[in-house]
Amino acid sequence: MRIGLIGAGRIGSFHARVLSRHPEAGSLLVADADPARASALADRLGATAAPDVDAVFSWGVDAVVVACATPGHAGLVRRAVRAGLPVFCEKPLATDLTRTLGVLAEVAAAGGVLQLGFMRRFDPGFRTARELVRSGALGRLTSVRTMTADAAPPGAAYLAGSGGLYRDCLVHDFDMLRWVTGLEVTEVYATGSDAGPPVFREAGDIGTAAAVLVLEGGTLAGCTGTRCNGAGYDVRMELSGELDQVSAGLDDRTPIASTEPQGPPPAGRPWADFLERFAGAYAAELDAFVKLVRGEGTNPCDGWEGLHALRIAEACELSRRERRPVPLAEVPTGLP
Repeated sequence: MRIGLIGAGRIGSFHARVLSRHPEAGSLLVADADPARASALADRLGATAAPDVDAVFSWGVDAVVVACATPGHAGLVRRAVRAGLPVFCEKPLATDLTRTLGVLAEVAAAGGVLQLGFMRRFDPGFRTARELVRSGALGRLTSVRTMTADAAPPGAAYLAGSGGLYRDCLVHDFDMLRWVTGLEVTEVYATGSDAGPPVFREAGDIGTAAAVLVLEGGTLAGCTGTRCNGAGYDVRMELSGELDQVSAGLDDRTPIASTEPQGPPPAGRPWADFLERFAGAYAAELDAFVKLVRGEGTNPCDGWEGLHALRIAEACELSRRERRPVPLAEVPTGLP
């Protein structure tokens, strides 16, 4: 199998390393908007560098992995589908509903194969939480709390094209809410703050967010996120039921300290960033894609799953701007 990888930046380089070592991936073709960067990455991994992105679609590959900057995702997924190639795309397909729905419609019309990159679905802790909820071990779910905290904000160029904190960051939490609980969000009330580094105000974004979400059956969820958590990278999900409660993401590297005399000690080496924390999950989702391409597995996260999470993010943005609760019914679905 020959895989064409587009994007030699941070996440693209990570995916390239994983694929170059995968026993079933065969050869790897690396492309980037900057040919020199693609060449340097390919040389390090013993892969082949493409002179440009067009070469990925003309040199004969069996599948495409899109890991470039967000603005390029939609167009490259369309090109892969039109070429009849299975495609893995880092989230999001696009930062707005209109373009997302357009891509999904084209994929559906062509009968294309699209796997979207929501890596937390492959994390052992989140998978165990899902199994416990779905088995009934927690009883009726009363509340859920999620948080995503980056150790430091990304650069100004990234923020400008990210789509904002809800669409870029907390969209992972929204995906986990649905995937772990099996419940749909019916209403949101969200707010945010741009206090802190001026880069957020300059980008028209927020650096900290909080949202209350109502799920089917009356379960309540609270989701918080921040780009400025100096203690380290922290992603957690707490699920409380009438019988028991559990936490995903709480381990000896979680960057939080207890103030209780008999509490656990602080993390000696806190998680630094998302690539370190979810390295295993990223590798597992690419393994699932390889199996999907080989016809040995089902699609663990198609594009429509990404749409569900994006709709929640869109509702949160609307709620933040208009300072009111927003029913999910106000956000178009576009579902077939």
